[in-house]
Amino acid sequence: MRAMVISGGGSKGAFAGGVAQYLMQALGHSYDLFLGTSTGSLLISHLALQKIQKIKDVYCSVDQDSIFSNCPFTIQKRYGMANIAINHWNVLRNFYSGSKTFGESHNLLKLIRETLTIEEFESLKNGPKDIVVTVSNLSLNQVEYKSINDFEYDDFCEWIWISCNYTPFMSLIRKNGCEYADGGLGSMVPIEEAVKRGAKVVDAIILHTEVTHFNRMPSKNVFSLLTSMFAFMLDRIEQQNIRIGKYVANHNDAIINFYYTPIVLTTNSLIFDKEKMTSWWERGYEFAETKNTETSEIEPEN
Repeated sequence: MRAMVISGGGSKGAFAGGVAQYLMQALGHSYDLFLGTSTGSLLISHLALQKIQKIKDVYCSVDQDSIFSNCPFTIQKRYGMANIAINHWNVLRNFYSGSKTFGESHNLLKLIRETLTIEEFESLKNGPKDIVVTVSNLSLNQVEYKSINDFEYDDFCEWIWISCNYTPFMSLIRKNGCEYADGGLGSMVPIEEAVKRGAKVVDAIILHTEVTHFNRMPSKNVFSLLTSMFAFMLDRIEQQNIRIGKYVANHNDAIINFYYTPIVLTTNSLIFDKEKMTSWWERGYEFAETKNTETSEIEPEN
């Protein structure tokens, strides 16, 4: 069984899309299992459908309004750098309405339903491939994996949405009596789950550089401080997931092919820039091509 695992990473998901396109179209890899966290969960259904151009068009056209029904920050550009600052009015309005988060992301749920049709869902559910998204159950303090085989259309669309909800900046969802948030809070790179489900070859797309770089500017305000803190925690979770994944793979005779971003794409993945995301998709494709070309060149002769 071959699995594709795509980590969380917000707008950097465009890079993962480019890598996946090369692996599937140029190399002809066929996958039995697609497993995604956060932005990865947005990609996997369409990848499983082989509708790569469709999801590319979506990723290369979204902006803040496509994601947020109430955006809690503004984007300020200085000296070529984009920073976020608190949108006091939107945040106060959100708190006044009884919300527990700074912003809301109901527009993203609408986008998911507009992009993944009922017919496409039924085709996947009745097909041989398994599509699994990662969510964090804050009430039970555990990570949960939601397979398309276990749900109907509306529920599965909600699980995809929940997997992407980067709290406290996006919506906190109450479902089945529990509070749920972004899957990355518990499992940024669910390699372990892929191996547990029987995968013997895992192509893992990690939306982070393999070697840590000092890449964050000093915090300008409370929002930039919060995003830096969450990024720090998610980096630690990601590294732990990778170590555990390698350990489990080693003990189950599974092979993991890692695809890290070669450079730091952005220091704030909550900023959705159409031009940059289009460039990242192409860069992901080119990187996967280069990586596989180099690998084939160094393979020893028989």
